This record gives sequence, C-alpha cells and structure tokens, in this order.
Amino acid sequence: MSYVIGIDLGTSAVKALLVDRSGRIAAEASKEFPLFHEHSGWSEQKPEDWVSATIEALQELTGRSDVNAALIEGISFSGQMHGLVLLDSEGKPVRNAILWNDTRTTEQCREIERVLGSKLLEVTRNPALEGFTLPKILWVKKHEPERYGEAASFLLPKDYLRYRLTGQLHMDYSDAAGTLMLDVAGKRWSTEVLEAFELAESFCPPLVESHASVGGLLPEMLEKTGLPASVKVFAGGADNACGAIGAGILADGLTLCSIGTSGVILSYEEDKSKDFAGKVHFFNHGKQDSYYAMGVTLAAGYSLSWFRKTFAAGESFDELLSGVGEVKPGANGLLFTPYLVGERTPHADSTIRASFIGIDGSHSRDHFARAVMEGITFSLNESVDMFRQAGKSVDKIVSIGGGAQNPVWLQMQADIFGATVVSLENEQGPGLGAAMLAAYGCGWFDSLEACAAEFVHYADEYKPQPEAVEAYKGIFRVYQQVYSATRGLNEAIAGYRG
Repeated sequence: MSYVIGIDLGTSAVKALLVDRSGRIAAEASKEFPLFHEHSGWSEQKPEDWVSATIEALQELTGRSDVNAALIEGISFSGQMHGLVLLDSEGKPVRNAILWNDTRTTEQCREIERVLGSKLLEVTRNPALEGFTLPKILWVKKHEPERYGEAASFLLPKDYLRYRLTGQLHMDYSDAAGTLMLDVAGKRWSTEVLEAFELAESFCPPLVESHASVGGLLPEMLEKTGLPASVKVFAGGADNACGAIGAGILADGLTLCSIGTSGVILSYEEDKSKDFAGKVHFFNHGKQDSYYAMGVTLAAGYSLSWFRKTFAAGESFDELLSGVGEVKPGANGLLFTPYLVGERTPHADSTIRASFIGIDGSHSRDHFARAVMEGITFSLNESVDMFRQAGKSVDKIVSIGGGAQNPVWLQMQADIFGATVVSLENEQGPGLGAAMLAAYGCGWFDSLEACAAEFVHYADEYKPQPEAVEAYKGIFRVYQQVYSATRGLNEAIAGYRG
C-alpha cells in the first residue's frame, strides 16, 4: 500500500497526515509551536519553529512500526495564509514572521487604498486589510528600514517550510492571492502594484499551480525525516483552498461552512470576472484555473468558547448545549451579534463589539446559548446572502469544524442558510486537501474531482424546515440592522476600554 503525506501548517501547530490510496488516514502526528505577542495587536512566530516541528512530526510518522516509509510517494502542504517571511540574499529570515492575525498595519492599509484607488479591487480583487501580506511589507519598510534593506525576497509560511525542506523558492496561486500583490484573474504578480510600492518582481517567488511538482527533499532533510529519496514534493495551497479541496468543494453549487475559532463561508467559482466589489474575498482555488469567494466571521466558534468560559466554566460543550434543542428558533426574542473582536464580512470593522439584544426576565441560559449559535450562523449567512444577490446558486453546504459536531446546530444552519447542509464521514480539513494534491500530483487520479470521489464522503444530511426558514428570514432582517444601530455606540465607548 503506497501513501502520500499532507502537512497542514496552522497558527498553533503543524499536523501531518499519512493517507493511503483509498483516502484512509493511516497515521497522523501533530506538534505545537509558540506564538509571540511582543506588543498589543502583534502576532509573530519564528519560522525555524515550523521547520523543527514538521521534522518531528514526519519522524513520528516514518518511525511507526506499522508504516513502511519506502512506500511514501508524495508530500504536499497547506498553511496559514498571509504571514510574512522576509528572506535575505542567502535565504535566511531577517526577522520573525508576522502572522495573519497581526493587526499593526492599519496605517499601511489606508496608504494602499490611497495609492492604488480603484486598481486595488480591479487587480487584487480584495480590500486592503491588516491581515494581508503587502501591508506587513510596508510596515517593515517604514518601521524597520535596516531589516527591510536586508530583505531580498519574501515567502508565506508554508512556502518557507517547503523551501527549507527542498531548497526551492515557489508560491502557489491560492496563497499568492492573499498577498494583495497578485493579479488574481491574470495569475501573475501585478506590475501595477509592485511598481506603486517600489517592489522588484525578483522580490516575489516564482508562481506555480498547487499540484505542481517542486523538486525533491534535500539530502539532510531525507536523513532527518526518514522519507525516501524518491518522494515527490508538491507546492500545496492556502489553508482555506486546501480545506475546500478536503471537503470536495470542486464544482458550482457547492459551498463550505467552516466554524472554527473564526468562521468561513466559501463558495466555488469558475468565472474569474465575477465581481463582489470587495465585500467578500475572491481568491484563486487550489484546483487549476478555478476560484473561490469567501466571507469571514472573526469570532465564530470563539463566541461560543467565550460564552462557555464566562458562564459555564468547567462544563463541556455537550453539557452547555444540551438544552438548546428545546428552544424554538429565535431564542424567544433574544438576538446576539458575534462581534467580540470586531468583524470582517460584510463589515470590515475592528471597533464594533458584540451585543445581546432583547434580553428579558424569561430568558434562561439555554436561550442565551441558542442565541449565540444563531448569531454566529446569521453572521455567516451574510456571506451566503451576498453570494445569492450576486447570482450564485447556493444549494448544498458542506459543514465542517465545531459547527458540524452538534446536530441541532447543523439543522439550524440548514434553516438559516435555506440550503441542504451535510457533514462529512471523516473530516480532516486542510491536511487532507494537501494530501489530495499530492495524490493527484503523483498520478493516482486523473483529476482532483476523481480524488474527492474516493477520499471525501458525506455523512448526515439536513434539509431546511419550511416553518423555521420563514421565522429565520424575519429575524435575519433584524440582525442585519444591529451593526448600523450599534456602530456609533461602540465607537463612543471604545475609548473607555482597558
């Protein structure tokens, strides 16, 4: 039995999956690494920590007595998007990596908007947000000119990891789309953007498809990891693109709902001219010549985690949510907006904060818990609503993450989204998508779709309930008014926060 490996470089850990030809997870290993928050709003990591953790994870896989490492044919990668790794002329990092969740670059975002104007959305298809890569480059240029002067090129996190394993510099289109430097439709580094900010094209790595072969492992890495010299290395993709592949989101009409700490609604696109006016993200997919539109809720699962920690400390999620199924849609007139850390889609607002609206003496903890779940889902439905307004068909939604672990929540998603919602038999997220890219690259399948047919299987299916759908339509219209009604209040009170 031959294998491929999918490596998912997350924000807190790296996870390696060993997958056989049937899509079965034969083994997995996960290794953590630290985050550094030197100042408020800063979020950094040491790139070498990613390398050390990945080597350890691979050693664990290849060292298993039930695994014949000689049968591992390919390896590919998924990774946290947007993070900046600046390299000097010798390929060494000049500073720590600045991550996707670092918020120090508001000034640089406004600069990008001023300089590029309408070209920003026309070319990069995305607004200037603090999480993206170009604002980070400009921040280093202004605040750390000596380090910036040392920089000869840049990479994103998973690309740096792959570079250390192979010695080859590359970046795939799905991850490059999150830099604000890619012409997304043209699939090239944007000359207009680079010239506007005095960046040489040589500063950017060569672009490749996600399934492209990018060489082999360096001899020292073969020795450290225990992988065979014959193993092929493939570029991989951004975590959201790989998550979509791992959930089989590879055709029109399919949409992904992922509820982790943050929440994502991701819809497959083939039309590169589709214009969402920057209200949702528009990125290149890991599937060649395809795209996806994506909306983000910053505090999705985090909102429920906060609620449990604050009001049900010591209880499991199952205990916390045991009574929500007895509460009717709408939580008896209680409404929650999940703006605990600001919001992304459709309101790119770092100041807005969460609200409970309509509290009265009849409400129990079960009402509040259901309202939190509904509020998270309403926020995600803002993206679904925008997709439909743009003419997209949203018929079937594959739900993964924390929101797919609770049957009540899955039915709630079907009712609020007004679409069939399905869960997966074996949910492995972006790591499986990376493994699928390796399987396709190795020639196991003629297409990613054929790979998905073998690797991805639906579990339970939830149909919208007409009565609940109608109730939620009205409540959702109320939900959409809360942002504008509370924005000024939150701005006024922001100065009083500690």
